[in-house]
Amino acid sequence: MVNINHVSVEFKGKNHTFKAVNDVSLKIKKGEIFGIVGTSGAGKSTLLRTINLLQKPTLGDIFIDSVNITDFTGSKLRSVRHKIGMIFQHFNLIHTKTVYENIAFPMTISGVQKDAIKKRVLELSELVGLSDKIRFYPSQLSGGQKQRVGIARALANNPRILLCDEPTSALDLETTNSILELLKDIHQKTKITTVFITHEMDVIKKICTKVAVMDNGVVVESADAYDIFATPKHPFTKKLVSHTLNLELPERIFKDTKGVLLKIIYSGQKAEESVLSDIIRKFNVDINILHGKIEYINEIPLGILIVNIRNENDAKIENIIKYLKQRTASAEVFNG
Repeated sequence: MVNINHVSVEFKGKNHTFKAVNDVSLKIKKGEIFGIVGTSGAGKSTLLRTINLLQKPTLGDIFIDSVNITDFTGSKLRSVRHKIGMIFQHFNLIHTKTVYENIAFPMTISGVQKDAIKKRVLELSELVGLSDKIRFYPSQLSGGQKQRVGIARALANNPRILLCDEPTSALDLETTNSILELLKDIHQKTKITTVFITHEMDVIKKICTKVAVMDNGVVVESADAYDIFATPKHPFTKKLVSHTLNLELPERIFKDTKGVLLKIIYSGQKAEESVLSDIIRKFNVDINILHGKIEYINEIPLGILIVNIRNENDAKIENIIKYLKQRTASAEVFNG
């Protein structure tokens, strides 16, 4: 669907050239919710804007449906953008226009007839839960409602691709969750190919099917969303994942706890097996759970536990770890 092929974006200053995106290649399949995650300044928003050529690549090519659009201008570029909707971080609504007029705007400039515009606006306002607000102005809406207008506007021309540039970063947690649920619902109904930019790993976890991790303009890792959280490969990815897993323990635990601490990661069906109970029976040991949770990423369980095993010799601990590695995704001594 979308093929980003060796794309670089450079910005020239007086004394130096800054490479915001450095030789990035990604393939985004039809119907995916593809997340691009990274810290501020990683280049993710710049990369996103190359897909609809709001940002022209310095090097490389953008393909949509196997067509190279990199050099498109004028009517050819407008035709491509007609089928690419975009949701912005700060809503970008026209403050002098009502909700109705904001949603209608892309269709108006595309020359859609008034009756068709009215029908589509009413459909979209109902879809995003704003049927009772269509005569309101943006100043009368909450942040979440403004973003719902932005989503409806992005869908106005029935796009085949939806670009989301940090659409939840200006919202509180509760509103963020409602917007993510709305986008998931829209995706289930339309199967629209979605590219989602964020710096929040928790957002990626809730909505994305595939993920690319960016750092300093480079994609350091790309995989299924589940694999990014269950088995991150790159040190930067591991760092991002560690923040969202929140496995920090008080320092006194490491000072005062006798025996050994183990970190156990379960994945897939293994996350629902009674592994700890089996270990207690098999090795005749006591296990104290200090930290743990099971989450579901794309409906697949991922479980993480920190446990304490006391007063056992090194040989038995090694055998327990060996057994755990056979029954779980990973097991290792945990030192914080």
